[in-house]
Amino acid sequence: MRRHIWTLLKLAIGLGLMAFVLSRVDLPVVLAKLSSANGWLVGLGVLLFWGAMSINAFKWWTLMRAQGLHPPFASVLNFTFVGFFFNNILPANIGGDVMRGLGLARDTERTAASAASVVLDRLIGLSAYMTVAAVAALITVYVTDRTELTILAWVAVIAVATLASVMAALLSRRLRRLGDRVIQGTFLRPLTPIWLSASQAFEVYRFSHRTLFAAFGIGLSGIFTTSLVNYTLSESLGGGIPLLHVFLFTPLIALVLIVPISIGGLGLNQVAYPFFFGLVGVSYEHAVSLSLFIQAVQIFCSLPGGLLWLRWRRRDSAPSSSPLTPPPQPQP
Repeated sequence: MRRHIWTLLKLAIGLGLMAFVLSRVDLPVVLAKLSSANGWLVGLGVLLFWGAMSINAFKWWTLMRAQGLHPPFASVLNFTFVGFFFNNILPANIGGDVMRGLGLARDTERTAASAASVVLDRLIGLSAYMTVAAVAALITVYVTDRTELTILAWVAVIAVATLASVMAALLSRRLRRLGDRVIQGTFLRPLTPIWLSASQAFEVYRFSHRTLFAAFGIGLSGIFTTSLVNYTLSESLGGGIPLLHVFLFTPLIALVLIVPISIGGLGLNQVAYPFFFGLVGVSYEHAVSLSLFIQAVQIFCSLPGGLLWLRWRRRDSAPSSSPLTPPPQPQP
């Protein structure tokens, strides 16, 4: 009951934020923008979005191979699509990560290694996002002389440093030993097998520098493609947003959407777009239109994940024949 109440509260917050945004916008202008969108550019945006998802799946696949996990890339792509589907229907983005991890663990029967690959994939992805934001912010501030955005540059740089520190902590042998002492010397001792499996899984990445750098590079190409999605959809609505600003704000908006106060980013998405793009003079109506369009494209692009999940459920619920029962013989 408590979980359902919290979910309903998040839904109410998201709808409240949506109502607040729509109450401040010239709705006929927004509807006119959405109805007159360039269909070819919208189609290109959808293809780029699926391309970004495939790139992120490849990043995750690269990380799991360091764990000795070798599922087919098609399976990893399926897990990614299912996770993205759940990101759009569950609070925050953690639901999708859980579904990805469960799918991989079921496929490989290695729970700790699967969980470690998901956690590192998320951290490296966020690090790539914030690195792009930091570079774009520094160029915006010091090359184009938008000094009023200096605070955003600092936010991005601090975010990169924080994420790097978290990854270093996960891979630190000293902190692992400290965790061993805490687990062994406290009431947490029954959790020792789980702790050892998890710490050993993360230990693998301590000596996989090439894999980590490769995953980071793949993550950069993923955020580049995701930013092109935003730029393409903005152009389909009439344009007016420089690509540099898209590179700056797309990662920052993604960081905001991690805050678990709405379902699938509903409402929070619509607040974030006009706030950030309004800092560089983008009209409120255009930013809100873009946020609604992005939300619709995300939901549409996640639908294959829903179909794949239904196929999982049918496969799991299908009765399995006993190995002791001979298969039925064809009738003559």
